[in-house]
Amino acid sequence: MASSINIESGLEEGTTHDTASKSQETNKKPINWPLLFLNAAFMAIGVIGGPLLSRLYYLHGGSRKWVNTFTQSAGFPILFGPLFFLYLRHRGNPQSPYFFMEPKLFVASAIVGVFIGLDNFLYTLGLSYLPVSTSSILYATQLAFIAVFARIIVRQKFTPFTINSVVLMTLGSVLLGLRSGGDRPAGVNGKEYLFGFFLTLGSAGLIGFIWPCVELCYAKATRVMNYTMVLQFQLNVAAFATLVSFIAMIANKDLQAMQRESREYGLGQTMYVVVLVVGAVVWQFSFIGGLGVIFCIGSLFNGILSAVLLPMTEVAAVFAYHEKFTGEKGMALALCLWGFTSYFFGEYQNNKKVKASTKEQDDQYN
Repeated sequence: MASSINIESGLEEGTTHDTASKSQETNKKPINWPLLFLNAAFMAIGVIGGPLLSRLYYLHGGSRKWVNTFTQSAGFPILFGPLFFLYLRHRGNPQSPYFFMEPKLFVASAIVGVFIGLDNFLYTLGLSYLPVSTSSILYATQLAFIAVFARIIVRQKFTPFTINSVVLMTLGSVLLGLRSGGDRPAGVNGKEYLFGFFLTLGSAGLIGFIWPCVELCYAKATRVMNYTMVLQFQLNVAAFATLVSFIAMIANKDLQAMQRESREYGLGQTMYVVVLVVGAVVWQFSFIGGLGVIFCIGSLFNGILSAVLLPMTEVAAVFAYHEKFTGEKGMALALCLWGFTSYFFGEYQNNKKVKASTKEQDDQYN
């Protein structure tokens, strides 16, 4: 299976980092493309499918904001299966000195989880006032925030391809924001629409701060980081994000309200449960993929990939919910795709140079 999904190297390889600046060293190594593509596929499932299911909850009578927030992180039990398999595999490999992540990573993931929980609420509340298409492309502005915070927190180096990509994709989001007032959902007034607009931007800014912090956590790890650690990190992040949402649900008396809401749900009581459960699983893929992409390349590429996937969500929303696809949305989508292509080409060229340099060094040693 190494030729198709090369998980082995992702599970065993890693780099110990002592400073934030050393996080850039991971970008100087050949990229594990199969593992990257696997996590990118996970992200695609979550980033495109998650907002559609969250919006479906609202469209047919759902109104509890913290319930919808809860579903964005409550799918973490699906991680127990692969982690249990990896644990059994670890026990059969005496050369692996440890399996569980170190205590300081546990604490860091708990803190990240609390912030993720808050970010999920901002996003969910904003989505209740916006169509999926508009919310998705606005959320793509996280790329600009990631670029700024990655430069400050992990000292991300920018190439001409990176700068071109960030500018193009940010322009696409700004273009949509300037001309997005004509697609308000039924029953949403101008003030609520504007409120949702800024809530979504705030959510994009917060997640733009969180992802470089995750990269910094990886860089500060004393032990060698591997993909097993990434899954454990995500499990803890999601658990604490879910805890934040659950406490808020209790305070807001959402647990009692869910029984009445499920009986009155437009698609029926069974579909009410299905929408929430499937939504929880789909959203979990988004975060698994996001943390995996950061592990493979870094937080900036995670933002790049999110920015190009989010406009695709608007295309899906056009077909699923018959939302308007305006010229501005089409142009914004084109700019995001152009920016993603620019970044990906630059990363591919850089990876070729790294491989050539590594081969040259190996030849000298031999």
